[in-house]
Amino acid sequence: MNSVTEFSPAKINLLLAVTGCRADGYHDLVSVVAPLNFGDELVAESCARASGPQFTLSCAQPAVPLDESNLIFKAAQAFGAATGWQGGVHFKLTKRIPLGSGLGGGSSNAIAALRALDKISGGLLTTEQWSALAATLGSDCALFLNPTPSLMRGRGEKIEQLSAAARARLSGRRVLLFKPRFSINTAWAYQQMRQCATDYVPVGLAEKQVAAWLDGSKPAEQLLANNMERVAFDKFIALPVLLNKLRTQFGVEGRMSGSGSACFVFLSEEQASAPLLQCIRACWGAAAFGQETRLS
Repeated sequence: MNSVTEFSPAKINLLLAVTGCRADGYHDLVSVVAPLNFGDELVAESCARASGPQFTLSCAQPAVPLDESNLIFKAAQAFGAATGWQGGVHFKLTKRIPLGSGLGGGSSNAIAALRALDKISGGLLTTEQWSALAATLGSDCALFLNPTPSLMRGRGEKIEQLSAAARARLSGRRVLLFKPRFSINTAWAYQQMRQCATDYVPVGLAEKQVAAWLDGSKPAEQLLANNMERVAFDKFIALPVLLNKLRTQFGVEGRMSGSGSACFVFLSEEQASAPLLQCIRACWGAAAFGQETRLS
């Protein structure tokens, strides 16, 4: 196989409860997370290796790093180290997921790179290696091994698929994503939470909230929560102001995804997205990102 094309989906955190800081510096969390039908595209092309690097990357978006800081490179290098495969590959990334948005684009790209390399190499990765590599590459990576609405625990590496009944309340729901021109640094957001430990949600309370939703029949709107919003909203007032405006003017319920700065609202099947996008760009400027999609 000389060329492989992989879809690299975005995700949103429907519920995100950061429950405390771990001894290793990461944070524990409980989160209900759902992949989207919207995302990036990664093409991997096998190439001869006369000399030079084993892996190369190109992307038309100037803001995307093309060096080893990109998770695509880290995933490719981890694949080579785990399997001993020596072939060369050039990656072409079509980037649609905004950078610094809390939509999981980097983690999703990393798993897409592993999928492409595994196909090109003839399927070298074992089941155990898939899980191990995902855990080492990033906290969100495990979700994208089997992208479906899931319950995430630990620092994000522990994934439990939702029941069929719970997935049915989520899958296919219309979602409007939107993001201002600015991003929120994830490390900064978690550092702010460390400094104000009262922002943490007790793990028992988070689990109780999730269990109550899973055991019932309430729609996705009744699940929405994110305790990272406090630190983000205190600094970036444009986020809560717009979410409140959309709630009062259009009757939609939304949240910030992950550490932000992207937000989302659910839309009914009859509701037009154009008036909401017009409102978003009137508040945040014409360059604000907006994308209608659905939960996978």
